[in-house]
Amino acid sequence: MEKWDIRFMKMAYLIAEWSSCYMEGRSIGAVIVKDKRIMTTGYNGAPQGLMTCRERGECLRRNMDIPSGTRAEVCYAIHAEQNAILQAAKLGIAIDGATLYCTHQPCSVCAKMIVNVGIRRVVYEQGYPDAFSVEIFAEAGVVLERFSQAVDKE
Repeated sequence: MEKWDIRFMKMAYLIAEWSSCYMEGRSIGAVIVKDKRIMTTGYNGAPQGLMTCRERGECLRRNMDIPSGTRAEVCYAIHAEQNAILQAAKLGIAIDGATLYCTHQPCSVCAKMIVNVGIRRVVYEQGYPDAFSVEIFAEAGVVLERFSQAVDKE
């Protein structure tokens, strides 16, 4: 890992602080970078105009006893990676060939989106129980790297 990777991972953790997820430890941030420039950012949270889980004071997934890594569609929040990709589309920012830095390993739904928008490298720190996403990245030729240095999250 180089200095730039450390900088962008720190940024992903900073963005994660904006998460509106109600679950402890599920604040996730993503930063899409191209040519050492930040293109977009994203965090997990409810779509515009919908109440967040924090505003609701509860977690739908917890209430329904849905295990992490399953049934991602049953949640008010959009994943951090999805929000970063959607922001690029909304603003007309080209992210083909970019690197995505994320606090957590992307799920298989996010992996498919990442592949389709042409992101070539994904750097993450924390694991996620979705081995299928690893298969998707491998088959598509997207480099998936686990960040190995401790990031000062303060």
